[in-house]
Amino acid sequence: MSLSHSDLLQSAMQLSESERLELATELLNSVGEQAPGYRADDPAFIAELERRANDGSPGIPWAEVQQSMDDKLGK
Repeated sequence: MSLSHSDLLQSAMQLSESERLELATELLNSVGEQAPGYRADDPAFIAELERRANDGSPGIPWAEVQQSMDDKLGK
C-alpha cells in the first residue's frame, strides 16, 4: 500500500527540523539534472536563499503559498 501525498507530508512534518532538512535535500538531489540550479548543495542556490532570507522584505505566509499551490494543482 502506498502513502498518499498528504499522508507522506503529514508523516514528514513529524520529523525534527534537521531531519526535514535532510529529507528535503535528498528529495531535491533526487531530481538530478531535471532541475538545474535547485540542488540543495549548489553554492549559488544557497547564496540565493540567504540573499532572499536577508533582503528585508516581508515573507509570504505559508498558508498563502499553500493555497496558491493548491489552486494551481487543482486541489
